Amino acid sequence: MSAATPRRRRMSRAERERQMLDVAEQVFGERGYRATSMDEIAERCGVSKPMLYEYFGSKDGLLLACVARSQAELHEVTQKAVAGATDPRDVLWRGMVAYFSFIDSHSRSFAMLVSEPVAGPPETAQAIEDIRRQQSTLIAGVLATFAAGVPADVLEAHTEIIIGASERLSLWRTRRPGVTVEDAARYMTDFCWSGLSPYLTHTPAPDPGPGDGEGRPAPG
Repeated sequence: MSAATPRRRRMSRAERERQMLDVAEQVFGERGYRATSMDEIAERCGVSKPMLYEYFGSKDGLLLACVARSQAELHEVTQKAVAGATDPRDVLWRGMVAYFSFIDSHSRSFAMLVSEPVAGPPETAQAIEDIRRQQSTLIAGVLATFAAGVPADVLEAHTEIIIGASERLSLWRTRRPGVTVEDAARYMTDFCWSGLSPYLTHTPAPDPGPGDGEGRPAPG
């Protein structure tokens, strides 16, 4: 008598939703928003297309759900990273490493969203801007804790520079696979530090060397 075939465990709603978002993000990144079909996403998930619509309502809704999840995850990883910072330069370094590491794990979908924000539903551009505002608020708040002497407009300007430059550097890295997360974080930290350091006192000087051997800049 042959052994009975084990019954596959039924996914919970949360697990199924996570699977759908994982697959959708991958397909959006591979094909772009316009060329992505709900049929392909459903097939890759092993579900019916009506079930996909039941969860997200439309392709627009599915893309926006992907963006919303990325926003929450990025906030969580960067918040945790900067929580252990000991000085303003450390804030920049930790935040940049967390950001570029996150982008690496979502590189195709990130490039698609930043390069083609108008290809998706009208709410996409606003959702991406919300992510930028989220990150700038986080960075500015933590920097202000360690650098109370920096004028508010200077701090705000530098957080805007950080957000914009980080996006461009991330896109540039998609064409430069040899540039590591640590390389990108060091470029951003050094660049921003040169602008902030005149407003700070009793802080380490920028690192002139390649690093401390562990991927982060050596203390000045």
